[in-house]
Amino acid sequence: MKNTALLRLVASMAIFGTIGLAVVNLPLPRGFIAMTRGAIGALALLLILLISGKRFSFSAIKKNARLLLISGAFIGVNWILLFEAYSYTSVSVATLVYYMAPLIVTVISATVLGERLRIKSCICIAVALFGMLLVSGVLDGGIEDVRETVGIALSFGAAILYALATVLNKKIKDVPAYDTSIVQLSVAFMAILPYTLLCEDVWGLEWSFQTVALLLLVGLVHTGLAYALFFSSVKNLKGQTVALFSYVDPCLSVLLSILFLGDEPTPTLITGAVLIIGALVAAELRLPKRCEG
Repeated sequence: MKNTALLRLVASMAIFGTIGLAVVNLPLPRGFIAMTRGAIGALALLLILLISGKRFSFSAIKKNARLLLISGAFIGVNWILLFEAYSYTSVSVATLVYYMAPLIVTVISATVLGERLRIKSCICIAVALFGMLLVSGVLDGGIEDVRETVGIALSFGAAILYALATVLNKKIKDVPAYDTSIVQLSVAFMAILPYTLLCEDVWGLEWSFQTVALLLLVGLVHTGLAYALFFSSVKNLKGQTVALFSYVDPCLSVLLSILFLGDEPTPTLITGAVLIIGALVAAELRLPKRCEG
């Protein structure tokens, strides 16, 4: 059972790690992609829920409605920012900056929720920030391309919103994971809809078989299937195991962007990637109590 759950977890992370390849090859506005992802993903999860014979927890959702609405909106805008970042910087850089989110959660939890910020966490945050500086190119004499700066800013903004959604999710009580995601994906769709209609040209889009296939891939596979695999695995695994194997996503994303998107694996990028992912993994590892700060 545990081995099967671990395989499902790794499969879900591998799927998440390939979304950048799909998005950069979609000739559609980023908001429209994010909006469609939310709609298709929510419908796919709802279908899985109905087929499994489970009931939707309306009473629990009603009690947590405000948190679900706010976190869902954060998730939607987070998608737009990340997808837009792919247009300004490389997928590898955007992904590495975006994966600062877990450490941003640590900072928010300490400053807003009053959780203790340990010495180890502070060191990991400092190392990851230095890694982000390396990835951004600031330490190589500055960022010459303004677009690169915009891409990094968009990725970091997406990371902040994802971190805020994560913190809010901690406060959601008694709502099953599937139900939470169905509501949040639906809210993400509704939150993105006005932006898409007002700010993007969605009426004159040109469609091809490849475009439709990639859009369905993002909605059904990268959202519906990946979320289903993830949720069906976490209940049978320890939290630390889930946290550590979640870094399959950024590692695979960076590797694929180098192999298929032409991202240049410079020594600075590789060093920054190792520092960021290493700091994130170290932050999840639990030391004996006498060694903790």
